[in-house]
Amino acid sequence: MGKSMKFTDLDQYLFGQGTNYEIYKKMGAHPTTYRRKKGVYFAVWAPNAQSVSVIGEFNGWDEEANPMKKVGPIGVYEVFVPGAKIGQLYKFFILGAHGEKLYKADPYANEAELRPGTASRITDITDYKWKDATWIKNREKFDEKVEPMAIYEVHPGSWMRHPGRDDDGFYSYRDLAKSLISYVKEMGYTHIELMGISEYPFDGSWGYQVTGYYAPTSRYGTPEDFAYLVNECHKNKIGVILDWVPAHFPKDAHGLVEFDGTATYEYADARKGEHPDWGTKIFDYSKNEVKNFLIGSALMWVENYHVDG
Repeated sequence: MGKSMKFTDLDQYLFGQGTNYEIYKKMGAHPTTYRRKKGVYFAVWAPNAQSVSVIGEFNGWDEEANPMKKVGPIGVYEVFVPGAKIGQLYKFFILGAHGEKLYKADPYANEAELRPGTASRITDITDYKWKDATWIKNREKFDEKVEPMAIYEVHPGSWMRHPGRDDDGFYSYRDLAKSLISYVKEMGYTHIELMGISEYPFDGSWGYQVTGYYAPTSRYGTPEDFAYLVNECHKNKIGVILDWVPAHFPKDAHGLVEFDGTATYEYADARKGEHPDWGTKIFDYSKNEVKNFLIGSALMWVENYHVDG
């Protein structure tokens, strides 16, 4: 593995070019074995941090227990934590450029704690057993200019509710696989367009102010439950399209805003970096690492969750 455990010189080079298209397999939290020990590999980009450590249920949220090592000049930090397990919550503790103490959710997390909690959750999204091979094969022949398309746009949190429940009565991804698919088929739609699936803190934003670009929102279940929904859609010959929001992000303290004590993901110039109507931050697309973060997210939904568009 060379000097670095996992984030290699080539990874750094491609990330710096904005073309590390499998970035989601390296950044974030990945259960693995290292030197014959089972645990979790963590990686995060914090170019102007003074130091970074990972804190979580595996170390009692101790800021000094698992310091991360900077691998090269681009500002990626990594660490392997033996004994950390799937299901445990974690955050990155960042000593910012000006000495700020920052407690950040993982930008590349594949699962998040249910709001109002703001931590990330260790998970493994690589082992889902897909059963949609026929759909995937037929998809290559699909010509949207010729073949009929009727898209049903749906916000999962308000389409239907279980009445009288304390938890907002949201339909889970698995509930939707039952009721939504049969409804859509009966009505003659070919595709479902899901609004607001990437993780977000505020219900009222309907998912248009995203903090977790690599995580299906935990409001409706686990990443595996979301994969199950897509799989069931495909088995029923229904395509799945996601609303994806690479324009701006909210200022929640655990999110991307001033991630390492400086404008990391957003424009430093407030005239470019603030969205006056929404009170949000705007991504700095001039940074290759930011472009890579967004492109990597889009590709992750397509490759890992078999999303159709």
